Amino acid sequence: MKRLIILLCGTLVLGACGNSIEKKAGEKLDVARAAYERGDYAEAKLQIDSIKTLYPKAFEARKAGQELMLQVELKAQQQTLTYLDSALLAKQQEFEAIKSKYTLEKNAEYQNVGNYLWPTQTIEKNMHRSYLRFQVSEQGIMSMTSVYCGGSNIHHTSVKVILPDGSFAETPASKDSYETTDGSEKIEKADYKLGEDGNVISFISSNKDKNIRVEYLGERKFNTTMSPTDRLAAASVYELAQILSAIEQIKKEQEAANLKIGFVNKKTERNALEKSQEK
Repeated sequence: MKRLIILLCGTLVLGACGNSIEKKAGEKLDVARAAYERGDYAEAKLQIDSIKTLYPKAFEARKAGQELMLQVELKAQQQTLTYLDSALLAKQQEFEAIKSKYTLEKNAEYQNVGNYLWPTQTIEKNMHRSYLRFQVSEQGIMSMTSVYCGGSNIHHTSVKVILPDGSFAETPASKDSYETTDGSEKIEKADYKLGEDGNVISFISSNKDKNIRVEYLGERKFNTTMSPTDRLAAASVYELAQILSAIEQIKKEQEAANLKIGFVNKKTERNALEKSQEK
């Protein structure tokens, strides 16, 4: 009889503890629902996650929290898409406002993606000249090309740009360089992508109103001075690159948000089907 009483008391205590846990977890769930209703999705997620951490045995509250989390995630991603749509429109309008200033070089026969250049730097206008050329792809990838033309090769793989006060920026060795010959003229070209250029592009853009000397680094050194139009080209193409890269980044974020929405909808449909089968 004593054992039976002890067992009964233990069962009652466990039941009371279980009810207490579910009650506390339920209070957290109510806070999460309130946050969801007022559109504070970050707070709602935080409260739902805390149920799993603080009350791992509150199974009913956790299950309800998981269902609420799907609703929260759906609304949060829809909110994100609304913001991204607005941001994309603003950037596209910004692009359209300056697009006509640039020249798009693109051969439809073999190029899927063309490059925007400043008009003074188109290839046909700069034959037989040593200079730094700047371009940005339609997808927002900017690069700089160091072009050398001379009577003999210098075999350069990097460049250094220097201001009158001695401050400078220098590219690492190019990952994409080549050499060719046109009659007696030696031609060398080396490409440097933005972000892999030793900050040279940004350095030039920030100092477009100052004299800049360019030093080609290779087996032999070669020096030249950037013309004002080349400095303007660097700054202008850099500006365009910021806009185009932002557009591409927004599109990627839109795609990610839509994928999450698709996942949430499928999960919600699956849960609804399981509930109907249980009935």
